[in-house]
Amino acid sequence: MSATPLISPLNPDPAAGSAPRSGAQPVTVRWRGLEPYTDSFDAMRAFTAARTPDTPDEIWLVEHPRVFTLGLAGDPAHLLIADSGIPLVKVDRGGQITYHGPGQVVAYLLLDLRRRRLMVRELVSRIEAAVIDTLASYNLATDRKAGAPGIYVAHPQQGGADARLHALHEGAKIAALGLKIRNGCSYHGVSLNVKMDLQPFLAINPCGYAGLETVDMATLGVAAGWNEVAGRLAERLTLHIDGISAAAAQPQDGLTV
Repeated sequence: MSATPLISPLNPDPAAGSAPRSGAQPVTVRWRGLEPYTDSFDAMRAFTAARTPDTPDEIWLVEHPRVFTLGLAGDPAHLLIADSGIPLVKVDRGGQITYHGPGQVVAYLLLDLRRRRLMVRELVSRIEAAVIDTLASYNLATDRKAGAPGIYVAHPQQGGADARLHALHEGAKIAALGLKIRNGCSYHGVSLNVKMDLQPFLAINPCGYAGLETVDMATLGVAAGWNEVAGRLAERLTLHIDGISAAAAQPQDGLTV
């Protein structure tokens, strides 16, 4: 784990949790910084195994060194280049193969779904809504795809996002999602591509889809730092997980931030 905690302008104290809303259990946001994937994976499982009915829910914000991860029922054939020099870690989440690397925000959601009375499908929907809201706040138009969890570049609204860049990358995946539920509690989560080397995605069939383009926010014209995007994503996730459906932010006229 990074020795120096990351600080977001949205949350000046990395150890502080988000305030509870509408009587919901509070969600503690932890900024873990740059951390090897296996360290996060082991810590998530240990946290979940040690939970009690009173354990607060947490969101961990992490950035990983380069790594491929393969889901529980994933097909190794989706790794197209075996000697890429990037390690492959088999994990217990759902889904196929994906890539994590510097410049990508990973948010791990350690939630007691029974206590929150949340079904898995509803949790996935809320996570996706939070990512869409986050990207809309940067004038990026994105949407879901039926049967393919994650977030994809959409056709922009008139006068909003950069229509040329969206047209070039429409349908490309910008965020991936995978969860594990154990004893009614979730771990793993969602990854959002901010500004990263996208070349490793060419060595896999992302999430099991051959030829699927993967894109990041920088490619779509957004100049934003990791800390800023991580803080904004954590804010949106907390709002949606707590069941407060904030009005979806729509792309607006003007320059991206």
